[in-house]
Amino acid sequence: MIHDLVNGLGPWSWWILGLILLAAELAAPGVFLIWIGAAAIVVGALSLLLWDTAFWIWQVQWLLFAVLSVGLALAGRRFYAGRSEPSDEPLLNRRGESLIGRTATLHEPITEGRGRIRLDDTWWPVMGPDLPAGTRVKVVTASGRDLTVEAD
Repeated sequence: MIHDLVNGLGPWSWWILGLILLAAELAAPGVFLIWIGAAAIVVGALSLLLWDTAFWIWQVQWLLFAVLSVGLALAGRRFYAGRSEPSDEPLLNRRGESLIGRTATLHEPITEGRGRIRLDDTWWPVMGPDLPAGTRVKVVTASGRDLTVEAD
């Protein structure tokens, strides 16, 4: 059945496959299917030119499709890997890291390496040397929600 469909559509079967893959990329974006779809369209373009030649058998077409898919996916990955632009808000979604360098007063004393401070409107668990409540501390590192402090 698929053999008859491909023979009936001729070189356009590659174009249809390419458009289906590009549409799938739109439905589930991941910048991966776009390169496989592009490979199918390239094979479709070559099929328009070479369909009636003796060497353009389905094995050659699938081999070229596989090679182009891998090649275009690797080229696309390399192309997009170096295109990250610096953000004007580099710490936007890293709130703990944005607190490094800030000073606060210990609300709860640091005992056995754990305590608590209040910065802005949030209570933060802190780690550091044992210090009494009311001591000014400076945030030196952040790991997830835990902040490491030292006496200021």
